[in-house]
Amino acid sequence: MLTLKQRQERAARRAARIAAKHDAIRQAAAHNEPQYKERNRVMKKSEVKVGSQYIAKVSGRLAQVRIDRENPHGGWDAVNVATKKSVRIKSAQRLRAEAGVSKAEVKAAKAAVAAQVGAGANPAGETAKDAKATPASGGATNPLEAHYRGQKDAAKAEKAAKVAAYRKEVAEKLTKPDPELDAAAKAAEANRAAKKAKAAKPKGKRKPGCLDAAVRVLQEAGKPMGCQDIVKEALAKGYWQTKGATPAATLYAAIIRECAAKGKTARFRRAEVKETKDGKAITLRGYFTLTGEHAKKNQ
Repeated sequence: MLTLKQRQERAARRAARIAAKHDAIRQAAAHNEPQYKERNRVMKKSEVKVGSQYIAKVSGRLAQVRIDRENPHGGWDAVNVATKKSVRIKSAQRLRAEAGVSKAEVKAAKAAVAAQVGAGANPAGETAKDAKATPASGGATNPLEAHYRGQKDAAKAEKAAKVAAYRKEVAEKLTKPDPELDAAAKAAEANRAAKKAKAAKPKGKRKPGCLDAAVRVLQEAGKPMGCQDIVKEALAKGYWQTKGATPAATLYAAIIRECAAKGKTARFRRAEVKETKDGKAITLRGYFTLTGEHAKKNQ
């Protein structure tokens, strides 16, 4: 794994290669077109004349402006020829060329703005219009722009070819039968049908719980009983089965919950059972009996 310093050095070498490539392209353009540098340079203050029209960068775009007068704070007061709005030209660097004679000069100025690195101009709309108006082979006046436009067009063509091949492959797969896909679909359908049949199967008879067993024991006994005695009788007679460690506490909690939830309609109620101990009457706790119709034994 590369260290941070090694990665930084590699990035610096890559940036240097790219810069050298750009310089080579610019030098080739300067040799092939002798007037390139002269035509695309920014103007100087001494070259600006009041009353003349120039190509200027306005709000990031190139526009034709007319210089009306000098501004007392520096620069010039101008008017946008297309929109008739007032524009202040703060410096001659915003002017690209003198307007007027041919459209070729205007396009050359636009290409110069696009080619300048870090100039702040972004005439995307103007460049798009030029690309539509001229063929791709010789439409760009700037060789650097033409170079990158060719790379972009080649990448688009390659991507379009890949998309077309992928769509063709998908269409062919859809027309051919797929045994694996058909088998998977049938298995999924069978699984859904099995689950639906299992859900529709009637449930078996519910096993009696501790409360049902307690009702049955109290009906047979016909007298109040404590939870310990009820559980003992229910387990002995097989009315209830449990593996819990404290079945009497479980039954007591269930009876209390039913009494609290149902109130007068509950099957159980507390019973007062008194016992004489050492000559004193003591009321025993934890005894329950049945209420109303539940007290009758099922025949």
